[in-house]
Amino acid sequence: MELNYKLLEQIINIDSPTGYCNKVIAYLENVVKELGYQYYKNQKGNLIVEVKGTSNYTKGLSAHVDTLGLMVRSINGNGTLKFTTLGGPLLNTYNAEYCKVYTRDNKVYTGTILSTSPAVHVFPDSRSKELKEDTMCVRLDEIVYSANDTKKLGIQTGDIIAIDPKFEITESGYVKTRFLDDKASAFLLLELLRYLKENNITLKDNLKLIFTTYEEVGFGASNIPDIDEMLAVDMGCIGLDLNCTEEQVSICAKDSGGPYDYDMITNLINLAKENNIDYAVDIYPFYSSDATASLKAGNDIKAALIGTGVAASHGMERTHKHGLENTFNLIKAYLNI
Repeated sequence: MELNYKLLEQIINIDSPTGYCNKVIAYLENVVKELGYQYYKNQKGNLIVEVKGTSNYTKGLSAHVDTLGLMVRSINGNGTLKFTTLGGPLLNTYNAEYCKVYTRDNKVYTGTILSTSPAVHVFPDSRSKELKEDTMCVRLDEIVYSANDTKKLGIQTGDIIAIDPKFEITESGYVKTRFLDDKASAFLLLELLRYLKENNITLKDNLKLIFTTYEEVGFGASNIPDIDEMLAVDMGCIGLDLNCTEEQVSICAKDSGGPYDYDMITNLINLAKENNIDYAVDIYPFYSSDATASLKAGNDIKAALIGTGVAASHGMERTHKHGLENTFNLIKAYLNI
């Protein structure tokens, strides 16, 4: 099956910083509804899709749709916005990026994230200033010269600031955009549902797909439906002594939360070998997933983690179609299809 990358673009382009996921969940809900699957949402806004199998064993696949972003912390005297981060973005990659501000009364304003010393012709430290929350701001595309001018627009503390993802697919097959972590995996799970539907496949085990909304702040899958094991589909890391490339599916043996289930990881490795899936096994010391959150919350499950290799995570990310396709094929092998 050819993956529908237009669907990935549509998901990426729906702004959903962590804590502001209603729109993207509504979009996924419509896709699931059109495919004819049963689903429900919990109080956190997580979307859970149920696919009946023939056994009494239940597998869970998770992907998170919340992304990194910003929130208005206060309004500066000149009308620009001071912000706080949502999740852990690399702020040096946010400098000079376009953004949108979502107000509580459903207004949307555009702007640009900038250093507070943004002009080389004016500020002697414009080239050297460290980029952090206290030295950056959002310049609105509105005629504002004071804090009061900005407040009159309806902008206030707690408003969401979403970053332009800049989605692009190159002729060589690279997918360049922010927020592949983890909308790329959400896309693959939706494509899995389409694959099952179009091929009239009945699974051996029951399956629950869990689309979570608070992964970037650590508790997306802390409460999960009744499952026996969970495969988090997130992203593979690239760099330092890691093995993974953008063309591969990563199998994570251990992250900051500790080792994943030994038997599940061994099975995933064997499935990749048996099905000629290009893969790598790695350890991510600065990483946690929805599976980590679920285990730490005390859920009695087995858990493992896979994902397409993503370069420059939490910055301007990039993967390759081959990596996404290898991940999709490993998911299918894991489900015995």
